Amino acid sequence: MKNNIESYNEDDLQARYRKEEAYIRAKKKVEKIVGFYWHLAIYVVVSIFLIVLIYTKSGEPFWSIAVWSTPIFWGIGVVFHFLGVFGADYMFGKNWEERKIQKYMNQEKDKQHWE
Repeated sequence: MKNNIESYNEDDLQARYRKEEAYIRAKKKVEKIVGFYWHLAIYVVVSIFLIVLIYTKSGEPFWSIAVWSTPIFWGIGVVFHFLGVFGADYMFGKNWEERKIQKYMNQEKDKQHWE
């Protein structure tokens, strides 16, 4: 009689666990990114609406603080939301530095090659 029970393989179990954890982390990251883009879209729409409404109803000059205060302060919140989702290293992180260094090294190499 053949045994139908599979042997316990700890490596397979750990690999599946790590893969599932990575999937959950990736899904949470995507949800945060989608949340940020919704926040940004709502910010743009509501800010345009408020600027037009306040400007037309208040009689204030277009470039006055009364017209722009809500979009400015809410925009600061959007920037912090961006930094919370993408991180402060998004623009000038380590990868950016390495790409720029490589770019300038390649430019120097090309420049010396033709001289």
